[in-house]
Amino acid sequence: MFENADITEILQEVSAGNRTRINQLIPLVYGQLHNIAEKQLYNENKMNTINPTALAHEAYLKLMNQQNLQWNDRCHFFAIAAQSMRRIIIDYARFKKSQKRSAEKIPLTLAGEDLIQEFPPDEMLALDEALDRLKRLNERQFMVIEYWFFGGLTHREIAEVLNISLPSVRRDWRLARAWLSRELNKTD
Repeated sequence: MFENADITEILQEVSAGNRTRINQLIPLVYGQLHNIAEKQLYNENKMNTINPTALAHEAYLKLMNQQNLQWNDRCHFFAIAAQSMRRIIIDYARFKKSQKRSAEKIPLTLAGEDLIQEFPPDEMLALDEALDRLKRLNERQFMVIEYWFFGGLTHREIAEVLNISLPSVRRDWRLARAWLSRELNKTD
């Protein structure tokens, strides 16, 4: 079985331009990408819905088609995967809204929690806008939320990616969640 160091080595070689190693990377990261996607998308059997396999495939393809992207290690790779999955999910919500099916909900699991929530496209877009506001206010808190919520990274992995202490991640997580809750519960 490959270790995280093997994944990091391959990612660094791919970043350095050795595109032939991509084929060795797929079996090492695909399972975790699919697990992240499953956490994000609860099984929905309706037609024209995005499923975990499609989300994992699309995220992987986007990651591999990036030019001049430098991956530091496994955690960094999955942090960037989280960003990619967020963009895919939000683009999907925009598409659903444009199709006048805003009553359909997009199932989304809060990564790392046993809570499955379904969000109508309007709420997904509101979450995206709130995250953009949080990013302008406190980019680190935004990254903690994004890596956890969309990427399924643990607090320890987030601390590693951001090069901060575990208590700092936990504090940012609590503050950002409270801020987002307040923002999303505002009445216009």
